[in-house]
Amino acid sequence: MAEKITLSKKDRLDVCFRNQYTQGSWNYERMQNGGFCFAMIPAIKKLYTTKEDQSAALKRHLEFYNTHPYLTAPVLGVVLALEEDRANGAKIDDTAIQGVKVGMMGPLAGVGDPAFWFTVRPILGALGASLAMGGSIMGPILFFVAWNVIRWAFLWYTQEFGYKVGSNIAKDISGGLLGKVTEGASILGMFIIGALVERWVSISFTPVVSRITQAAGAYIDWAKLPAGSDGIKEALTQYNSIGATALDQVKVTTLQQNLDQLIPGLAAMGLTLLCCKLLKKKVSPIAIILGLFAFGIIGRLLNFM
Repeated sequence: MAEKITLSKKDRLDVCFRNQYTQGSWNYERMQNGGFCFAMIPAIKKLYTTKEDQSAALKRHLEFYNTHPYLTAPVLGVVLALEEDRANGAKIDDTAIQGVKVGMMGPLAGVGDPAFWFTVRPILGALGASLAMGGSIMGPILFFVAWNVIRWAFLWYTQEFGYKVGSNIAKDISGGLLGKVTEGASILGMFIIGALVERWVSISFTPVVSRITQAAGAYIDWAKLPAGSDGIKEALTQYNSIGATALDQVKVTTLQQNLDQLIPGLAAMGLTLLCCKLLKKKVSPIAIILGLFAFGIIGRLLNFM
């Protein structure tokens, strides 16, 4: 019986190091496939000894692949385990390996941006900037060191986690653990994206619903204010303490203001759900984008947006 081939810690570290260059050969046809394949090369050389097997493995990982670059790490870990089992005789075909990659990359993609670009980096950046504004050189140093420590730790430990559970996924490739992993990642990703819809999607309806003439004292009478900075000070005083809650005598209420009072972000959520429904019905994303452009232009020309 042939000796079992096992990827050593050094082999896995080599893969993790190469994972930093996932975006290095990004392309419009297959996106991050080149970077993923490049990261797998040390493992492929270790697991397969013949040129034919190595070439087949390289082609296998040149298929379409795209997710958040840091969230590639757990996918790599699972694929390493699958390739290791395959090299040792397990019945794992190309379709199964590609299916695992596709099944994981989609849900994980929605987790990376909110977690890293919108949470970790802004927090570290704000902390570093506050120190730098105080004249401390530790500001940029803290940001650089902390960011890379967090990044490296995440890449390594999530890759190791994927490698450890990879064999279990291989044993139940049709559902089981993979189904639970992808379902959990999908729920988390959709929850985060849903919470950010109002921030990412901007839509405003401009039709005027009402025009109400304010009573004296309920608005700031700009003609009676003194000139210069004293006038600005007086306007702020009236707005904050005297009860003048309007800037003009006529208070204009738009349709968007009414919608915001009802449910903030209602229009943005509706537009997002509409796009999701169209995508589910196999409408081309390009057609949706062009439709949104046309709707926005027409809305601007007709003065309802």
